[in-house]
Amino acid sequence: MIVGEIIMSVNMELIQQLTQNLGIKEDQAKGGAGLIFQLAQSKLGDGEFSQVASAIPGINDLVGSAPQPGGGLAGAIGGLAGALGGGGNVANLAALAGGFTQLGLNPAMVSQFVPVILSFAQNQGGDQVKNILAGVLK
Repeated sequence: MIVGEIIMSVNMELIQQLTQNLGIKEDQAKGGAGLIFQLAQSKLGDGEFSQVASAIPGINDLVGSAPQPGGGLAGAIGGLAGALGGGGNVANLAALAGGFTQLGLNPAMVSQFVPVILSFAQNQGGDQVKNILAGVLK
């Protein structure tokens, strides 16, 4: 198996878990996971994100599939939560609302993505990788 196939296999395993557990479409799963990993990348130092990226091959492809910020009401609400100091991680997750809306997902689904992604991260990279992500997402 070549490296590209391994990356696709790992990506598809996560996407399959999200689609089956949450009853969403594949493109929604990819975009939502991408948004969450994009948030992690922006909040973590290079060293910590590198640990996560090495444990989850293809994470950069998922980040690339995240919708671009488009603003809108959900984005404004997320930005407002951050500006009001909605508690670090609450504000981080609220900032994802606009992207989830662009994907046709209810922004509240962010909280349903997180446990699936953390479980997947733990299976791929152990407690250390899970705990790095949990520090940003919980």
